Amino acid sequence: MTLKKLPIGIQTFSEIREDDYVYIDKTALAYELLQSYKYVFLSRPRRFGKSLFLDTLRNIFEGNKHFFAGLAIEDKWDWDVSYPVIRVSFASGKIESREQLDHRLLRILKQNHQELDIDCEELDSVAGCFEELIRKTHVKYNQKVVVLVDEYDKPILDNIMDMAVAKEIRDGLVNFYSVIKGSDEFLRFAFLTGVSKFTKTSIFSGLNNITDISLQRKFGDICGYSQQDVETTFAPYLEGVDMDKVKEWYNGYNFLDSQMYNPFDILKFIANEHTFRNYWFESGTPTFLIELIKKQHYFLPSLTNLRVDEKLLNSFDIDNLDLEVILYQSGYLTIDTVQTTLFETLEYTLKIPNKEVKQSLNDTIIDLLIKDKRPIPTKTYIYKSLVEANMQGFKKALTSMFAGIPYHNYTNNDIKNYEGFYASVIYVYLQSLGLNIIGEDVTNQGRIDLTILMDQAIYIFEFKVDRPGQANTDALQQIKEKDYADKYLDEQKPIYLIGIQFDTEQKKISQLEWERVNLNKSTE
Repeated sequence: MTLKKLPIGIQTFSEIREDDYVYIDKTALAYELLQSYKYVFLSRPRRFGKSLFLDTLRNIFEGNKHFFAGLAIEDKWDWDVSYPVIRVSFASGKIESREQLDHRLLRILKQNHQELDIDCEELDSVAGCFEELIRKTHVKYNQKVVVLVDEYDKPILDNIMDMAVAKEIRDGLVNFYSVIKGSDEFLRFAFLTGVSKFTKTSIFSGLNNITDISLQRKFGDICGYSQQDVETTFAPYLEGVDMDKVKEWYNGYNFLDSQMYNPFDILKFIANEHTFRNYWFESGTPTFLIELIKKQHYFLPSLTNLRVDEKLLNSFDIDNLDLEVILYQSGYLTIDTVQTTLFETLEYTLKIPNKEVKQSLNDTIIDLLIKDKRPIPTKTYIYKSLVEANMQGFKKALTSMFAGIPYHNYTNNDIKNYEGFYASVIYVYLQSLGLNIIGEDVTNQGRIDLTILMDQAIYIFEFKVDRPGQANTDALQQIKEKDYADKYLDEQKPIYLIGIQFDTEQKKISQLEWERVNLNKSTE
């Protein structure tokens, strides 16, 4: 049997259908969407199939029935009616100023003028030209107009670390997108898609009538591949593969319906003869996220037990960048559980979606911190030390790791003066091993800085920083005094208490002590 080609990097619906590429049918969801709403917004991580879905909508509205043979929408849609479509995309290139943004928008509008055979007189005004295009298209075709916008937020995200430029570009986009609301009488449908969801007080200030379907359960599978897709459509491509391992590496994205696979990962995994690699992560390293982690001195262990409300998930605010929101919206965190609070509001617990993201994100942070030419302990050695409870070897490995952090990473800021920096370094290093780690683990006596849960043993960490002129607090003693081990006595596993002291003057681990707790709670 000849297998269909894999649509790696192909975002044109007609090409996929004409050239017989694999296609996961999303047209039932497309039909429901078009029947339900007029103005729609969808947020999904990059390379999740947003552009392909957008182009699918274009072909539906243009009435290209022949591309939909055998698909769910074929016998539902009225193909005798077609609609003119205006397309806007920021997917290619980088815009670095408001002036460049306006030039790009005018070029995009000019291209639409040519494709729709419309003459535009407002050649110097972005908003004026867009409004004129919509109005004249409606008149020419005697039909309401469809507006499709891809990567609507990319010009802002490309400049997110230069706040002044980002704000100028935001204002320019608000000026452009507000035309959609003002053109209501001429429009049949408008769809905007991108990575981030900005607050309605910023970029959506002119689009308060838009419906955000990003976390609507019925549209949870609108992008990406479900478990059923992988086990049916892709079954011939995955013969002999450990499917549990595939799931561990690439599944885990939760948009409140199925647990979804990143489609780019699945296609690349098959194309590369079932080699497990960080395909999605490597296709776009999140440099600005790493810079934000540094700038905010973020306590990284918090990512293991992160709870947020619905408002936070929908509030990417350029004036107040929130790392958790950016990590979630860009795909480095996903929803784990949803609970209703006492106040009838929703609370979400977030998690890192899968092994690929966990390993890659933490490796990137490690590379940022440790740039010394001296070799640092291998992951295999660290992991083996924990499996064998070789605490002397573990101590040697951590000491060597901190010795590899360049001096300038500590200077010109106050990051060296609080436990969070050191705990974050150790956390990302251990997280990159794929270990089950809990940050700020809650007990009835307080919060454990770090807990590692393994089949062989449980490790409980407390971190302290030695500050000149201040009395030092014994880290190991604190673990014992607060009975942190009590929470895990029923696990019937060896429990190791590990207290680590850091010397801010010497920039190193000054003391690492440990004790083992027996099940009768005596230590040795």
